Amino acid sequence: MGGYVELPGVKTWYEVDGTGDPLLLLHGGFCTNETWGAQRADFAAAHRLFLPERRGHGHTPDVAGPLTYQDMADDTVDFIESAVGGPAHLVGWSDGGIVALLVAIARPDLVRKVVAMGANFRPCSESMAEPTMFDHMTPDEPGLAVFREMYEAVSPDGPAHWPVAVGKVMDMFRTQPTLETEDLARINAPTLILVGDDDLIAFEHTIALYRAIPHSELAIVPGTPHALLMEKPEQVNALILDFLANDPIPTMLPVRRAGTTAASGSPA
Repeated sequence: MGGYVELPGVKTWYEVDGTGDPLLLLHGGFCTNETWGAQRADFAAAHRLFLPERRGHGHTPDVAGPLTYQDMADDTVDFIESAVGGPAHLVGWSDGGIVALLVAIARPDLVRKVVAMGANFRPCSESMAEPTMFDHMTPDEPGLAVFREMYEAVSPDGPAHWPVAVGKVMDMFRTQPTLETEDLARINAPTLILVGDDDLIAFEHTIALYRAIPHSELAIVPGTPHALLMEKPEQVNALILDFLANDPIPTMLPVRRAGTTAASGSPA
């Protein structure tokens, strides 16, 4: 089921599915809710899903001016307050993961747990495995063809707006986000950092993200690039659902969590 909600920043398309604790699915850049196809049934069996499409993406129109992660995070806060009505889990892929982190920083009262897949906290020149890979990308790039098809099929701005949308997203990639580790340290929600072992985001950057968030866990899906949610959905879905359903268990000889979790079964 889908429809629009009038938010202060933009008239936003969203879909709902399932029953249970509320869970927001936040899509990636250039994407629509279609990219969550391999997750929806599994997640809807345990959660009430909310799938908003951000400004300039999918069914949601573009707005005047540049795209910013902060504006999209503000939209997401407004969406949670208007459509969800209370705190929710946030599961975000790529740009959606960045938005989830920003919401967790700004409004911890609205966030239960966070899953950030293939997310970065600095611009692409500082966070990508190949920092220049987007420097010369054009709207007609073959690698963007699948995203273009999704966009043109549903965008209220029409197919002719695709180059404008691409330009705005590319500009955002080059200059944002600009979070510091001190900002990430303010995230109180339990957070799962999930990434493919051959992701667009540099592994070192992912480790820095994981280390900066106090109550974070790290999962690396082997043999998988940035599109891990589509290429290995069974593994990805199992990891996410287990994280959302369960609290951390006591562990033997913890190092990073030694001061925050109880150890059990320590050898004599």
